Amino acid sequence: MSLSVDVFLVGDDGKMDLLDVPVGSSDLAGFERWRTAVWGSEATRALGARFFPVLATGDWLKVEPSQVEDFLVECALLRSNLGVVAPSADPFKSHDEFIEQISDRLRNIEDAADRARRDGGGVVIW
Repeated sequence: MSLSVDVFLVGDDGKMDLLDVPVGSSDLAGFERWRTAVWGSEATRALGARFFPVLATGDWLKVEPSQVEDFLVECALLRSNLGVVAPSADPFKSHDEFIEQISDRLRNIEDAADRARRDGGGVVIW
């Protein structure tokens, strides 16, 4: 299974309405095992991340519209530390391959957060 990232708006009824992923964007946010191996890893926590580690213990990460700016700051923190965040012990992938793959998925997450900020919405990763 894979993790997905989506943008949501809060409807008049107070419910979360997911927006369609625009053409040219992707909703891929990583593999299921990345909940603990990447986004919720000890390395990510040690950097001071507070949003992404929620994925290690919960089914989803919901970033409220009022939190999107802080979430983008955390995305930038992870982006500037991809070498630390990327697992280094895997018999099937090199560390550099992990960095590239995580960078691609983080780019999708950043794109969703930018769209959420523009539209006054939030972000959900599940």
